[in-house]
Amino acid sequence: MPSSVAFASIWPSLLGLVLSLAVLAGLSRLLSRYVQLTVLHLTRSPDMVMVVYFLIFLPGVFIHEAAHWLMARLLGLKTGKFRVWPQRQGKYIGLGSVQVSSGGVIIDNLVGMAPLIAGTLLITLIGVGVFETDSLASALQQGRIGAVVQTAWQTLGQADGGLWAYLIFVVGNVMMPSASDRHQLTPLLLYLLLAGVLYLLLDLPRQWLTVGLANLTAPMDVLTSAIFFVIGLDLVAVAIFFVLSWLLERLLGPP
Repeated sequence: MPSSVAFASIWPSLLGLVLSLAVLAGLSRLLSRYVQLTVLHLTRSPDMVMVVYFLIFLPGVFIHEAAHWLMARLLGLKTGKFRVWPQRQGKYIGLGSVQVSSGGVIIDNLVGMAPLIAGTLLITLIGVGVFETDSLASALQQGRIGAVVQTAWQTLGQADGGLWAYLIFVVGNVMMPSASDRHQLTPLLLYLLLAGVLYLLLDLPRQWLTVGLANLTAPMDVLTSAIFFVIGLDLVAVAIFFVLSWLLERLLGPP
């Protein structure tokens, strides 16, 4: 398969993955806003908002920080204080942190992206193994919306379906890299762009690249299907907390 054909075949899958992550990131911010507004209306205490928000997402926070710590240790970096507890950072709430020594642009980015790597792996395993998200995605592409809703409802209604749904929900909404996790991302992207340009200019062998791209399409589609399942859960949660915050403001007034 020529490399140009490989690129063309992988493009829809790559675009779908990027768009699904972007939508999930936007919904996570909305969810954070309306959860905090709802708790603030009920308690009138910013400190309680911080604690309740932290407790809701605690399993995801622990996995996020543990991924940083584990990646740093695997790469031979020194680690310090491991904190899983909310802390105000200006206008934002920091849910946890791990002190890690610097290892250069590439290593620092691997540590920074570790929660996203671990999170996507976990939600894919749960999504496919418990909720059959790959089958749901195929049915949705065929326009069988009724079958999608019925299957999703049946899996959620299993004995432990609610627990798995909660886990995939909190992991998916806390796995995105924070601003501090992304601070070395720009230099890495520039290095990768330069390496790609040089590779093309020098006309180096592309067979391994073609094979690699062809093998990435199916895993990306499976991952995207799991992310869309989390997006569906987020849409429901955002709607619920939006309505709650709106009703509480009408009943109790502004916080």
